[in-house]
Amino acid sequence: MQQSSVTPDGVLLVDKAAGMTSHDVVALVRRRLQIRKVGHCGTLDPIATGLLLLTLGRGTKIQDLLMAEDKEYSGTMMFGATTSTQDREGEIIEQREVPALDEKKIRPAFEKFRGDFYQTPPMVSAIKHSGVPLYKLARQGKTVEREPRLVHVYRYSIDRIALPKVDFTVVCSKGFYVRTYAHDIGAELGCGAHLYSLRRVKSGRFDVANAVSVDQIKNGDPSEIAARVLSLPQVSRMRGA
Repeated sequence: MQQSSVTPDGVLLVDKAAGMTSHDVVALVRRRLQIRKVGHCGTLDPIATGLLLLTLGRGTKIQDLLMAEDKEYSGTMMFGATTSTQDREGEIIEQREVPALDEKKIRPAFEKFRGDFYQTPPMVSAIKHSGVPLYKLARQGKTVEREPRLVHVYRYSIDRIALPKVDFTVVCSKGFYVRTYAHDIGAELGCGAHLYSLRRVKSGRFDVANAVSVDQIKNGDPSEIAARVLSLPQVSRMRGA
């Protein structure tokens, strides 16, 4: 493949597939578009799918601005078990019987985690402790004290109750861990819970409906993928809309 004559500067919206890390997507775009300078805004765990904002070329300079945007997620939490990672990838730590929960009983737990509140980041996260990412310490079986962070849930909805699973949507601030949200709601209900699946739907004014799929990046014409990159003026207009 020849090096493209014009390196696109801007933002590419990608619909991340399950089983990939955010870095996998960055590496794929670097390879397919022959661009070295590619970053991503807001890590998605391998089990998660959905909107991943990639910054290309000079677009990397606005990465922090884009990462500060609010996010919208749809997901499923599984009641009755807590795990080491707070999602279904981890080892089950404790199992409990799930009582006969209905919306009337579940809603107060969701309400407790609405508006401003403090959330303790999970051990399996990229936050650093003395320069070492927490997930590396977690792999060594270590647990360290984490500083609770002020986060905000703007709104949520309980979309479907099919015990032991509950489907939900949440709109939240940056730095919010949906895994921990599921874990904490399960603790509040007394039966424990973990995150079963997750999809990022929106980040700021950017919507996954406008994203390019991983399959399209892998199999499409690189010039067509490059044409999907939002220019910096386009991004600026969208953020100011």
